[in-house]
Amino acid sequence: MPQETKDPRLTQRFAEALGFAHEKHQTQLRKGGDIPYLGHLLSVAGLVIEAGGTEDQAIAALLHDSAEDQGGEATLAEIRERFGADVATIVAECSDTFKTPKPPWKVRKEFYIDHLPEASEGAILVSLADKVDNARALLRDLRKDGASLWERFNQNDPELHLWYYNGLLKAFQSRTDSWLVDELERVLTELAVGVRN
Repeated sequence: MPQETKDPRLTQRFAEALGFAHEKHQTQLRKGGDIPYLGHLLSVAGLVIEAGGTEDQAIAALLHDSAEDQGGEATLAEIRERFGADVATIVAECSDTFKTPKPPWKVRKEFYIDHLPEASEGAILVSLADKVDNARALLRDLRKDGASLWERFNQNDPELHLWYYNGLLKAFQSRTDSWLVDELERVLTELAVGVRN
């Protein structure tokens, strides 16, 4: 039976953020399947919570793709109004662009890696949790679908995906000693073996 607390870390704000995330992402699916995108957001929030994140960080984990994928700056302003400046800052720092059309894939990924040394601690935790969940999904789907996995992405060169994730790993290693860094490294090692075999 779970323990009880008189001072829960997650309040009604978290429940409201969950509703907001559902509203923004309810029709989205993960690439290449029929898994609701909300599952990814819940996984990222779960990792942030397990790593000792604050409520603001857990809320930002639920909303980390909302502005980038569902309305850009207008959605970011709504997040700021409803959930506060700290949450909005993390969401902004976890977004690789608000531009339409998006810049080329490699340009966006280089920019994202390059901005991590200056990102807030909250953004580092949320981004790291996001990348762990994404890397786990890549590894799972590579095992299930083989090389056809890469066809679902705009960038379908697996070596470029490995380049990106290894760049992220180095940036995270320089910023935090969270167990999530070790988990990302473990998954990427297995992913590289799968790609190259």
